[in-house]
Amino acid sequence: MTFAKTIILSLLISNTAGAFAQSDKHQELIKNLHVPEGFRLTVFAENVANARSLALGDNGIVFVGTGAEGAVYALEDKDKDGFAERRYDIANNLYMPNGVAYKDGSLYVAEINRIIRFDHLDKAIPNLPKPMVVYDKLPSDKHHGWKYLRFGPDGKLYTAIGAPCNICNPDKPYASLLRLNRNGSDFEIIATGIRNTVGFDWQPETEALFFTDNGRDLLGDDVPPEELNQWSKVGEHFGYPYCHAGKVSDPEFGKEKPCSEFTAPTWTFKAHIAPLGIRFYRGNQFPSHYKNQLFVAQHGSWNRTKPDGYRIVLVRFKQGKPVSDEVFIDGWLQKDDNTLGRPVDILEMPDGSLLISDDQTGIIYKVEYQGKS
Repeated sequence: MTFAKTIILSLLISNTAGAFAQSDKHQELIKNLHVPEGFRLTVFAENVANARSLALGDNGIVFVGTGAEGAVYALEDKDKDGFAERRYDIANNLYMPNGVAYKDGSLYVAEINRIIRFDHLDKAIPNLPKPMVVYDKLPSDKHHGWKYLRFGPDGKLYTAIGAPCNICNPDKPYASLLRLNRNGSDFEIIATGIRNTVGFDWQPETEALFFTDNGRDLLGDDVPPEELNQWSKVGEHFGYPYCHAGKVSDPEFGKEKPCSEFTAPTWTFKAHIAPLGIRFYRGNQFPSHYKNQLFVAQHGSWNRTKPDGYRIVLVRFKQGKPVSDEVFIDGWLQKDDNTLGRPVDILEMPDGSLLISDDQTGIIYKVEYQGKS
Protein backbone atom coordinates (compact mmCIF):
# COMPACT_ATOMS: atom_id res chain seq x y z
CA MET A 1 0.00 0.00 0.00
CA THR A 2 1.39 3.40 -0.97
CA PHE A 3 0.86 5.03 2.39
CA ALA A 4 2.61 2.21 4.23
CA LYS A 5 5.60 2.45 1.93
CA THR A 6 6.01 6.17 2.59
CA ILE A 7 6.84 5.74 6.27
CA ILE A 8 10.36 7.02 6.76
CA LEU A 9 11.81 6.11 10.12
CA SER A 10 14.08 9.13 10.18
CA LEU A 11 10.97 11.29 10.23
CA LEU A 12 9.56 9.31 13.12
CA ILE A 13 12.46 10.46 15.24
CA SER A 14 11.95 14.17 14.72
CA ASN A 15 12.58 15.74 18.12
CA THR A 16 10.33 18.70 17.47
CA ALA A 17 9.38 20.69 20.55
CA GLY A 18 7.39 23.76 19.65
CA ALA A 19 6.37 26.48 22.04
CA PHE A 20 2.73 27.56 21.80
CA ALA A 21 1.17 30.89 22.61
CA GLN A 22 -2.56 31.13 23.16
CA SER A 23 -4.04 33.39 20.52
CA ASP A 24 -6.65 36.09 21.02
CA LYS A 25 -8.60 34.46 18.19
CA HIS A 26 -9.08 31.27 20.17
CA GLN A 27 -10.06 33.17 23.29
CA GLU A 28 -12.77 34.86 21.23
CA LEU A 29 -13.89 31.44 19.99
CA ILE A 30 -14.36 30.19 23.55
CA LYS A 31 -16.73 33.07 24.26
CA ASN A 32 -19.15 31.48 21.77
CA LEU A 33 -19.18 28.14 23.61
CA HIS A 34 -21.57 27.37 26.45
CA VAL A 35 -20.80 25.26 29.52
CA PRO A 36 -22.94 24.58 32.62
CA GLU A 37 -22.72 26.95 35.57
CA GLY A 38 -19.56 26.51 37.59
CA PHE A 39 -17.53 25.06 34.71
CA ARG A 40 -14.66 26.78 32.91
CA LEU A 41 -13.52 26.12 29.35
CA THR A 42 -9.98 27.00 28.27
CA VAL A 43 -7.49 26.09 25.53
CA PHE A 44 -5.14 23.29 26.61
CA ALA A 45 -3.29 23.19 23.27
CA GLU A 46 -3.60 24.75 19.84
CA ASN A 47 -2.10 24.32 16.38
CA VAL A 48 -2.46 20.53 16.71
CA ALA A 49 -3.57 19.92 13.13
CA ASN A 50 -6.44 17.43 12.71
CA ALA A 51 -6.41 16.52 16.44
CA ARG A 52 -8.55 13.42 16.96
CA SER A 53 -8.07 10.56 19.45
CA LEU A 54 -6.47 11.22 22.84
CA ALA A 55 -4.53 9.05 25.29
CA LEU A 56 -2.93 9.84 28.64
CA GLY A 57 0.69 8.91 29.29
CA ASP A 58 2.91 9.30 32.32
CA ASN A 59 3.45 12.65 34.05
CA GLY A 60 0.40 14.17 32.37
CA ILE A 61 1.74 13.76 28.80
CA VAL A 62 -1.16 13.71 26.33
CA PHE A 63 -0.83 11.75 23.08
CA VAL A 64 -2.85 12.84 20.06
CA GLY A 65 -3.66 10.81 16.97
CA THR A 66 -4.73 12.44 13.70
CA GLY A 67 -6.36 11.48 10.42
CA ALA A 68 -5.18 12.77 7.06
CA GLU A 69 -2.40 14.72 8.82
CA GLY A 70 -0.61 11.39 9.27
CA ALA A 71 1.04 12.49 12.51
CA VAL A 72 1.05 11.52 16.18
CA TYR A 73 1.91 14.13 18.79
CA ALA A 74 2.80 14.30 22.47
CA LEU A 75 1.72 17.41 24.39
CA GLU A 76 3.31 18.52 27.63
CA ASP A 77 2.13 21.11 30.12
CA LYS A 78 5.54 21.35 31.73
CA ASP A 79 4.83 24.27 34.05
CA LYS A 80 1.41 22.88 35.08
CA ASP A 81 -0.48 26.07 34.22
CA GLY A 82 -3.21 24.29 32.25
CA PHE A 83 -1.70 25.01 28.82
CA ALA A 84 0.55 22.59 26.90
CA GLU A 85 3.44 24.75 25.80
CA ARG A 86 5.42 21.89 24.27
CA ARG A 87 4.62 19.53 21.40
CA TYR A 88 6.77 16.58 20.42
CA ASP A 89 6.34 14.90 17.02
CA ILE A 90 6.16 11.18 17.75
CA ALA A 91 5.54 10.13 14.13
CA ASN A 92 4.84 11.50 10.67
CA ASN A 93 3.81 10.08 7.27
CA LEU A 94 1.58 7.39 8.81
CA TYR A 95 -1.63 6.06 7.23
CA MET A 96 -4.35 7.99 9.08
CA PRO A 97 -3.12 7.19 12.63
CA ASN A 98 -6.36 8.00 14.42
CA GLY A 99 -6.17 5.60 17.38
CA VAL A 100 -3.74 5.96 20.26
CA ALA A 101 -3.48 3.98 23.49
CA TYR A 102 -0.84 4.05 26.24
CA LYS A 103 0.22 1.41 28.73
CA ASP A 104 3.34 0.73 30.80
CA GLY A 105 5.57 3.22 29.01
CA SER A 106 4.52 2.18 25.49
CA LEU A 107 2.37 4.07 23.00
CA TYR A 108 0.23 1.99 20.63
CA VAL A 109 -0.92 3.63 17.39
CA ALA A 110 -3.65 2.31 15.09
CA GLU A 111 -3.11 3.13 11.44
CA ILE A 112 -5.71 1.97 8.93
CA ASN A 113 -3.82 -1.21 8.04
CA ARG A 114 -1.75 -1.97 11.13
CA ILE A 115 -1.01 -1.32 14.81
CA ILE A 116 2.48 -0.16 15.79
CA ARG A 117 4.12 0.49 19.16
CA PHE A 118 6.66 2.97 20.50
CA ASP A 119 8.39 1.63 23.61
CA HIS A 120 9.90 3.35 26.65
CA LEU A 121 8.26 6.71 25.96
CA ASP A 122 8.16 7.30 29.72
CA LYS A 123 11.92 7.79 29.45
CA ALA A 124 12.57 8.49 25.77
CA ILE A 125 10.79 11.77 24.98
CA PRO A 126 12.16 13.62 23.09
CA ASN A 127 14.73 10.95 22.05
CA LEU A 128 12.15 8.80 20.34
CA PRO A 129 12.58 5.10 19.53
CA LYS A 130 11.79 3.36 16.26
CA PRO A 131 8.32 1.78 16.20
CA MET A 132 7.66 -1.93 16.48
CA VAL A 133 4.90 -3.59 14.45
CA VAL A 134 2.27 -5.21 16.68
CA TYR A 135 -0.19 -6.37 13.99
CA ASP A 136 -0.13 -5.72 10.25
CA LYS A 137 -2.97 -7.80 8.78
CA LEU A 138 -5.75 -5.20 8.92
CA PRO A 139 -7.54 -4.15 5.70
CA SER A 140 -6.12 -1.08 3.97
CA ASP A 141 -9.45 0.38 2.76
CA LYS A 142 -9.63 4.09 3.55
CA HIS A 143 -13.45 4.30 3.67
CA HIS A 144 -14.33 3.98 7.38
CA GLY A 145 -10.85 2.57 7.86
CA TRP A 146 -9.66 4.99 10.57
CA LYS A 147 -9.57 3.24 13.92
CA TYR A 148 -10.15 3.92 17.59
CA LEU A 149 -7.85 2.11 20.03
CA ARG A 150 -8.23 1.45 23.75
CA PHE A 151 -7.04 -0.97 26.40
CA GLY A 152 -9.85 -2.90 28.04
CA PRO A 153 -10.09 -3.98 31.70
CA ASP A 154 -8.74 -7.37 30.57
CA GLY A 155 -5.48 -5.75 29.38
CA LYS A 156 -6.24 -6.45 25.72
CA LEU A 157 -6.22 -3.92 22.89
CA TYR A 158 -9.65 -3.17 21.42
CA THR A 159 -10.26 -1.62 18.02
CA ALA A 160 -12.75 -1.86 15.14
CA ILE A 161 -12.86 -2.22 11.36
CA GLY A 162 -15.59 -0.19 9.69
CA ALA A 163 -17.61 -1.09 6.62
CA PRO A 164 -15.73 -0.04 3.43
CA CYS A 165 -18.86 1.66 2.06
CA ASN A 166 -22.02 3.54 2.97
CA ILE A 167 -24.16 0.42 2.67
CA CYS A 168 -22.95 -3.03 1.58
CA ASN A 169 -22.65 -6.53 3.01
CA PRO A 170 -18.90 -7.05 3.41
CA ASP A 171 -17.19 -10.21 4.60
CA LYS A 172 -15.34 -10.39 7.90
CA PRO A 173 -13.32 -8.70 9.31
CA TYR A 174 -15.19 -5.61 8.06
CA ALA A 175 -17.96 -4.03 10.17
CA SER A 176 -16.60 -5.61 13.34
CA LEU A 177 -15.31 -4.96 16.83
CA LEU A 178 -12.14 -6.85 17.71
CA ARG A 179 -9.48 -7.37 20.33
CA LEU A 180 -5.97 -8.78 20.54
CA ASN A 181 -3.13 -9.18 23.00
CA ARG A 182 -0.54 -6.43 23.42
CA ASN A 183 1.96 -8.46 21.41
CA GLY A 184 -0.47 -8.91 18.52
CA SER A 185 -1.46 -12.49 19.30
CA ASP A 186 -4.97 -13.95 19.73
CA PHE A 187 -6.69 -11.67 17.20
CA GLU A 188 -10.42 -12.12 17.86
CA ILE A 189 -13.56 -10.65 16.31
CA ILE A 190 -15.98 -10.19 19.21
CA ALA A 191 -18.94 -8.51 17.47
CA THR A 192 -20.19 -7.80 13.95
CA GLY A 193 -22.87 -5.71 12.26
CA ILE A 194 -21.17 -2.44 13.26
CA ARG A 195 -20.97 0.08 10.45
CA ASN A 196 -18.43 2.51 11.91
CA THR A 197 -17.48 2.96 15.55
CA VAL A 198 -14.79 5.48 16.46
CA GLY A 199 -15.37 5.57 20.22
CA PHE A 200 -15.87 3.17 23.11
CA ASP A 201 -15.39 2.93 26.87
CA TRP A 202 -16.10 0.59 29.78
CA GLN A 203 -18.66 1.48 32.44
CA PRO A 204 -16.79 1.88 35.75
CA GLU A 205 -19.34 0.05 37.92
CA THR A 206 -19.92 -2.97 35.68
CA GLU A 207 -16.99 -2.97 33.21
CA ALA A 208 -19.58 -3.32 30.43
CA LEU A 209 -18.31 -2.15 27.04
CA PHE A 210 -20.29 0.65 25.36
CA PHE A 211 -19.57 1.97 21.88
CA THR A 212 -20.98 4.48 19.41
CA ASP A 213 -21.95 3.54 15.86
CA ASN A 214 -22.56 5.96 12.99
CA GLY A 215 -25.61 5.06 10.90
CA ARG A 216 -25.87 4.84 7.12
CA ASP A 217 -26.47 7.81 4.84
CA LEU A 218 -28.93 8.60 2.02
CA LEU A 219 -32.14 7.63 3.81
CA GLY A 220 -33.11 11.22 4.61
CA ASP A 221 -32.39 13.86 7.25
CA ASP A 222 -33.79 11.93 10.20
CA VAL A 223 -33.18 8.25 9.40
CA PRO A 224 -31.62 6.21 10.84
CA PRO A 225 -30.82 7.30 14.40
CA GLU A 226 -27.21 7.13 15.56
CA GLU A 227 -26.42 4.41 18.09
CA LEU A 228 -24.95 3.83 21.53
CA ASN A 229 -24.52 0.08 21.93
CA GLN A 230 -23.59 -2.26 24.74
CA TRP A 231 -21.53 -5.35 23.93
CA SER A 232 -22.28 -8.43 26.04
CA LYS A 233 -20.89 -11.57 24.40
CA VAL A 234 -18.60 -12.82 21.65
CA GLY A 235 -20.45 -13.28 18.37
CA GLU A 236 -23.06 -10.58 19.00
CA HIS A 237 -24.48 -8.93 15.85
CA PHE A 238 -25.70 -5.32 15.89
CA GLY A 239 -27.66 -5.31 12.65
CA TYR A 240 -25.67 -3.70 9.85
CA PRO A 241 -26.44 -3.85 6.93
CA TYR A 242 -29.88 -5.43 7.48
CA CYS A 243 -31.22 -3.27 10.28
CA HIS A 244 -30.28 0.16 11.65
CA ALA A 245 -30.76 1.40 15.22
CA GLY A 246 -32.75 -1.71 16.10
CA LYS A 247 -35.85 -0.67 14.17
CA VAL A 248 -35.08 0.64 10.66
CA SER A 249 -35.09 -2.13 8.07
CA ASP A 250 -32.63 -1.32 5.31
CA PRO A 251 -34.35 -0.81 1.92
CA GLU A 252 -31.68 -2.86 0.14
CA PHE A 253 -30.75 -5.60 2.64
CA GLY A 254 -33.61 -5.59 5.15
CA LYS A 255 -35.64 -8.25 3.37
CA GLU A 256 -32.92 -10.81 4.06
CA LYS A 257 -33.11 -10.67 7.87
CA PRO A 258 -35.53 -9.01 10.34
CA CYS A 259 -34.48 -6.52 13.03
CA SER A 260 -35.55 -9.03 15.70
CA GLU A 261 -32.46 -11.14 14.97
CA PHE A 262 -30.03 -8.47 16.15
CA THR A 263 -28.97 -6.61 19.28
CA ALA A 264 -30.70 -3.24 19.44
CA PRO A 265 -28.95 -0.07 20.68
CA THR A 266 -29.13 0.74 24.35
CA TRP A 267 -29.58 4.44 23.42
CA THR A 268 -30.03 6.43 20.21
CA PHE A 269 -29.27 9.98 19.05
CA LYS A 270 -30.61 12.05 16.16
CA ALA A 271 -29.58 10.92 12.70
CA HIS A 272 -26.26 12.05 11.22
CA ILE A 273 -24.89 13.85 14.32
CA ALA A 274 -21.85 11.48 14.22
CA PRO A 275 -21.18 10.41 17.82
CA LEU A 276 -17.47 9.59 18.09
CA GLY A 277 -15.38 9.54 21.29
CA ILE A 278 -17.04 8.68 24.60
CA ARG A 279 -15.81 8.71 28.18
CA PHE A 280 -17.38 7.65 31.46
CA TYR A 281 -16.49 10.20 34.12
CA ARG A 282 -14.49 8.54 36.88
CA GLY A 283 -13.06 11.62 38.59
CA ASN A 284 -14.01 13.63 41.64
CA GLN A 285 -13.54 17.21 40.43
CA PHE A 286 -17.01 17.55 38.88
CA PRO A 287 -20.14 17.57 41.08
CA SER A 288 -21.17 14.12 42.31
CA HIS A 289 -24.09 13.75 39.88
CA TYR A 290 -21.56 13.51 37.01
CA LYS A 291 -19.86 10.47 38.54
CA ASN A 292 -19.98 7.39 36.27
CA GLN A 293 -22.02 9.26 33.66
CA LEU A 294 -21.10 9.20 29.96
CA PHE A 295 -19.78 12.14 27.94
CA VAL A 296 -20.21 11.83 24.16
CA ALA A 297 -18.53 13.94 21.45
CA GLN A 298 -20.95 14.59 18.60
CA HIS A 299 -18.73 15.45 15.66
CA GLY A 300 -21.61 16.94 13.67
CA SER A 301 -23.51 16.23 10.47
CA TRP A 302 -22.24 16.73 6.94
CA ASN A 303 -25.35 15.51 5.11
CA ARG A 304 -28.41 16.99 6.83
CA THR A 305 -30.43 19.82 5.29
CA LYS A 306 -30.22 21.51 8.70
CA PRO A 307 -26.87 20.75 10.39
CA ASP A 308 -26.94 19.16 13.84
CA GLY A 309 -24.51 17.84 16.43
CA TYR A 310 -21.23 19.74 16.96
CA ARG A 311 -21.46 19.45 20.75
CA ILE A 312 -20.69 17.41 23.85
CA VAL A 313 -23.65 15.65 25.40
CA LEU A 314 -24.01 13.85 28.71
CA VAL A 315 -25.85 10.53 28.72
CA ARG A 316 -27.18 9.84 32.20
CA PHE A 317 -27.17 6.26 33.48
CA LYS A 318 -29.28 4.63 36.15
CA GLN A 319 -28.72 1.07 37.34
CA GLY A 320 -26.28 0.49 34.51
CA LYS A 321 -28.54 1.68 31.70
CA PRO A 322 -28.86 5.04 29.90
CA VAL A 323 -32.06 6.90 30.77
CA SER A 324 -31.64 10.43 29.33
CA ASP A 325 -29.24 12.76 27.56
CA GLU A 326 -28.58 16.49 27.77
CA VAL A 327 -26.29 19.08 26.23
CA PHE A 328 -23.08 19.67 28.19
CA ILE A 329 -21.17 21.99 25.81
CA ASP A 330 -22.48 23.60 22.63
CA GLY A 331 -21.88 26.68 20.51
CA TRP A 332 -19.61 25.15 17.87
CA LEU A 333 -22.67 25.17 15.58
CA GLN A 334 -23.81 28.76 15.12
CA LYS A 335 -27.35 30.00 14.45
CA ASP A 336 -26.41 30.73 10.83
CA ASP A 337 -25.23 27.07 10.50
CA ASN A 338 -21.56 28.06 10.33
CA THR A 339 -19.32 25.84 12.44
CA LEU A 340 -16.58 26.89 14.83
CA GLY A 341 -15.26 23.39 15.43
CA ARG A 342 -15.98 19.66 15.47
CA PRO A 343 -15.37 17.77 18.75
CA VAL A 344 -13.90 14.29 18.31
CA ASP A 345 -12.63 12.68 21.52
CA ILE A 346 -12.72 13.15 25.29
CA LEU A 347 -9.97 12.37 27.80
CA GLU A 348 -10.10 12.53 31.59
CA MET A 349 -7.00 13.99 33.24
CA PRO A 350 -5.58 12.94 36.64
CA ASP A 351 -7.09 16.01 38.33
CA GLY A 352 -10.58 15.16 37.08
CA SER A 353 -10.72 17.78 34.33
CA LEU A 354 -11.60 16.77 30.77
CA LEU A 355 -9.83 17.41 27.48
CA ILE A 356 -11.76 17.64 24.19
CA SER A 357 -10.09 17.39 20.78
CA ASP A 358 -11.31 19.37 17.76
CA ASP A 359 -10.11 18.24 14.34
CA GLN A 360 -11.47 21.29 12.53
CA THR A 361 -9.51 23.94 14.44
CA GLY A 362 -6.62 21.88 15.85
CA ILE A 363 -7.56 22.99 19.36
CA ILE A 364 -7.68 20.79 22.44
CA TYR A 365 -9.98 22.27 25.07
CA LYS A 366 -9.84 21.81 28.82
CA VAL A 367 -13.02 21.67 30.92
CA GLU A 368 -12.78 22.06 34.68
CA TYR A 369 -15.20 22.67 37.51
CA GLN A 370 -14.55 25.70 39.68
CA GLY A 371 -17.78 25.85 41.67
CA LYS A 372 -20.82 28.05 41.34
CA SER A 373 -20.16 31.77 41.47
